[in-house]
Parts: sequence; structure tokens; C-alpha cells
Amino acid sequence: MVAQLEESLSRILTHVYPAAGRFDENKCSIKCQDQGVTLIKANVNCLMDDFLQMTSTDFDLALNFWPDGIQDVDATSLFATPLMVVQITIFQCGGFALSMSTAHPAMDGWASFTFIYEWSRVCKLGMPVEKINFMSFDLANIFEPRDISTIFEASAIFPGIRPDSKIVAKKFVMDITSLLKLRDKLTNCHNPGALCFKPSRVEMVTAILWRAQLRASQAISGKLKPSLMSFPLSLRGKLKYPETANPFGNFIIEVPIAYDPKGTNMELKDFIILIREAVQKTLDYCGEASTDEVVDLVANLYNQSYGGQDWGTSDDIEEFTCSSLCSFHMQKADFGWGNPNLMHFGSRHHQVFWLYSTQCDNSIAVQMDIKENYLNFIERDQDFLAFTKCRRT
Repeated sequence: MVAQLEESLSRILTHVYPAAGRFDENKCSIKCQDQGVTLIKANVNCLMDDFLQMTSTDFDLALNFWPDGIQDVDATSLFATPLMVVQITIFQCGGFALSMSTAHPAMDGWASFTFIYEWSRVCKLGMPVEKINFMSFDLANIFEPRDISTIFEASAIFPGIRPDSKIVAKKFVMDITSLLKLRDKLTNCHNPGALCFKPSRVEMVTAILWRAQLRASQAISGKLKPSLMSFPLSLRGKLKYPETANPFGNFIIEVPIAYDPKGTNMELKDFIILIREAVQKTLDYCGEASTDEVVDLVANLYNQSYGGQDWGTSDDIEEFTCSSLCSFHMQKADFGWGNPNLMHFGSRHHQVFWLYSTQCDNSIAVQMDIKENYLNFIERDQDFLAFTKCRRT
């Protein structure tokens, strides 16, 4: 089994060759000299079923499979550090856990998750190298290399969570029936203030999570704080250039969505409107923009929000990221031994809500990486629990 995983990894890297490279000295490009990726093989002294049972009460146990090697990279180790680290952990029963860590400046979520899914197909189907072709590598032809230090302000770095806060993770499954009822209520023309558009599942779930987090913050701090959500949006297929359909790289824009308690109510429809308007405004602009204008937009969004005086420099603001993975096929990544029983994301560095489709695609599961004291409140928030199933997955 391990040999099959390793051999298929070697084959897919022949296609996705930049993943086997290294950053150059300025971290502005990748040197492709076939240095390879790091592959870690490990064994764990327990059965997979026992581990899955333990994670139902302590999901952070999944962090034991997180492959080290990419975090805390500095200038002295930049060229020697791989862009990808893979770990294969074998259970006593013969089951296995597959973990992958990638350098985000080189590979965004689309690139990483697409890599895993296509790797599973290569492994299961024995696909030959010459038939592996799912990613393009010509994005630099239209987005020419440039010195980003001249366009990004030094303070415009999304700070995430303060280091003195403990981040824990829990998974919830959203109840599709409750979501459909919510949509009907929000769009019912007989209700005052009904939405004039049909909100998506992602918009509704994001609004539910956002409000739950702010309520937890208010209960703990005694005041309703402003909030800044980062909403990563892949630009693939959203620009007027054909080269942007499926390129390798970090091709996302972080859409900042701000909540100001002085001007916005706490109704779910208010959060949904904030999300819809911010995302749609970005999409409309990018759809007609030149590549230079897209780069300028990315810089301006960062500088005005995460580095701005009103938002990025204040400690009295709730900041988090909500990342939707619902368009990926992670739950169907079958390497030849069946679909995954458990999926886990991130490394607990800041507050993140990970949204992904359930196994049967009829609802949304959420991995909530959040401050521990916030989670203690959210787990008792009846308004939030009304939209979730009792079980977690």
C-alpha cells in the first residue's frame, strides 16, 4: 500500500513539477530543479476505529498526523525547505492516514486539494504519466513577476488570532432541512425585509457561524465588537483570460467583509447581505479587469482593511477566516481503499471556519477552529444548535 502511494505520488509530481521545487532567495518565484517533496512514513499503535471514536470527543488528536517541515521558515532555510510535505501513517489494522502540508504562497487551497484528488485517481486507476493533465502552469505569462513590497503596506498582514488565545477545533454537520426552512423564510415576499435573491448554502452557513461567534464574543467581553471576516475567493475561471481556468499557484483574493455593530443589525439576513455584496462586487470587478488592475485590487483590499487604521490596527476587533471547500471533491478522494472516514484541515494558528460538503453532498459540514472559551459558549447557543445535527462528523 505505501509503495503504491509513493509510486503514484512520484508520477503526479511529474505533471505538477513546481511542487517539487524550492522558493528562490526573494520568495517571488520557484526554482524547479527536481529537489522533490518530503515524504514521511509513520506507524501508530492503535486501530483506526479506536482513533475515530476518540476524535469524536477530542478532534485535536488529528493534529498528531500533521506533517512538520514547512512552518516557521525563515531566510536561512528558504531554499532548503520543500514546498510540500506528505505523511503516511499506518494503523495496526492496516488503515492509514494521509496528511499533506504545502507552502501557501506557492499552492492555495484549490491547488492543494485538486492535487490530492487527482493523486487519488492516479493511485487507484494506475494512470500513466502521459495522461495526467489537470493543471496549467502559464499564469506568469499574463501576471508578470513584480516587486510586491512596493504595493503592500508593511502593516497589511492579516493578523488572525492573538497568540495568547488557545484555539481548539470542533466539527458540526449543518441540518439541511433547517437551512431550507431558513431560505424559505428569508425569501418569503410576505415577510418584511425579505431578501430579493436566493441565498446559497454557503452564504447561509457563513452567516450562522459569524453571528454565533459574535454572540460568544459579546457574552464573554460584555460588548458587541466590530468584526472583520476574510473570505478567500479563487479567481480561476472568473477572469476574462483563458489562462486562468485551472492554473497552479496561489490564485486567490482575500475578500474582507466588515461588520460594524453601529450600522448593521444581528439578523441573519444582514450578514448574508454583507457577504453577497462584498463577494459580488469583487467578482464583477475582476471579471472585466486587466491583470494589473487585479493586482492593484488585491493590494488595495489588504491595505485598506487588514492594514487600515479603522480595522487592521485595532485589538478590539473580531477577526477570522471563513473558507468554503464545498466545490472540491475531497470526500471522494479514493486512493483504492475507499473514501476517507475523517477529514481535517489547518494547524490551529488562527480562527478559521472550514466549510465542506458531506459525503452524500446533501449538506455542509463545518470544522470550527475557534477560541476555546468561545466554543464553550457556542456549544450552548440554542440559535446556533437549531441549524446543526446532534452528531458531529
